[in-house]
Amino acid sequence: MRMLIVGYGFGIRSERRLCEEVHLNLAYRWFCRLGLEDAVPDHSTFSKNRHGRFRESDAFRHVFESVVERCMKEGLVGGEGLAIDASVIKADANRSRSMAREQVKDLRDPRHATRAVREYLAALDAQVEPATVSASISPTDPAARWTAVGGPAFYAYSTNYLIDVQVGIIVDVEATPAWRTAEVNATRTMIGRVEKQFDLKPERVIGDMAYGAADLLGWMVNEKAIEPHVPLWDKTQRNDETLSSSDFQWDVQADEYRCPQGQVLRRQWRAFKKLRTHVTKADTILYHSRQADCATCPIKARCCPNTPTRKIARSVHESAREIAREIAKTSGYKQSRKDRKKVEMLFAHLKRILRMDRLRLRGLSGASDEFLLAATAQNLRRMAKWLTPIATNGDLMPA
Repeated sequence: MRMLIVGYGFGIRSERRLCEEVHLNLAYRWFCRLGLEDAVPDHSTFSKNRHGRFRESDAFRHVFESVVERCMKEGLVGGEGLAIDASVIKADANRSRSMAREQVKDLRDPRHATRAVREYLAALDAQVEPATVSASISPTDPAARWTAVGGPAFYAYSTNYLIDVQVGIIVDVEATPAWRTAEVNATRTMIGRVEKQFDLKPERVIGDMAYGAADLLGWMVNEKAIEPHVPLWDKTQRNDETLSSSDFQWDVQADEYRCPQGQVLRRQWRAFKKLRTHVTKADTILYHSRQADCATCPIKARCCPNTPTRKIARSVHESAREIAREIAKTSGYKQSRKDRKKVEMLFAHLKRILRMDRLRLRGLSGASDEFLLAATAQNLRRMAKWLTPIATNGDLMPA
């Protein structure tokens, strides 16, 4: 385990080379508790332990959480604000070899019975509802998602970081396929796990527009009482010089909108014997006007020129969206925009300094192992930097 931390901490991606470095480097031997005459473990023992006792005991998660607890004891975690973001890492899968989603059943052939394939098929069988299968699947690592980021498409996973903005300590990490829906859903998992494991509940959560979806905002505001410092995912504003939803006045008590001409928009205009919620599959409620009111309206050409009535889709989480809009006007929100850069800096450090631009292990469990070890190494490096300050003359100062 200590040898793996050395490898991920100093960007040694090859386990064969790692064994050679530990054999020659006295500092590495000291950290790994190996004497001058002690034998260095063979590179093959890494995979044996990783697929055996390490994964069965969730050892990598335990080590990561132990380092986070140490950071908390040293006062490096404030807990007031957490930032969330995801970064795409290439999978160990050839982009030129692929199969269509209709060929998923072919993976059950014993010839494809690798560990990554078995894990993928077991995850599909365990899901109650039918899973969304990618149009292009890698036969070597089917859990990886076909994606494109500023260039040709490739198979990839996403590493999701939840960091404390005080000094940039990673408090949780989650591996997901490179799919935005999975990345957003990981937010609930990580915030809940941090609250349960460390009794850490933030006052604000910072993220980019991907985390400004209405259902996630509703979860943060209504269920967790967390301030969402995220840009709102808003498609209600129009750019064709016609009236937007914000030009209509919302009446909470009457549960209706009023247009600039004073006409009413309601979810229903007659009473039904059975109560109806009028909630659509998109978790919105449609409010519409009467055709007679719109027919004689002097501003119909600016309101609904192509339809007989005006309709407004109001999200069931609109109250949480309103809170996000108000937060975006505060000075604290501007500071949160600056704090969010700390998680982006960690991703740059992960890829450029630790050299994790491509995974070595396959399957979602393999990606999780690598992301946990890399996050552990980043936290150790950050803790060492903050607890061992550098004097102005370049000498180390006592912590």
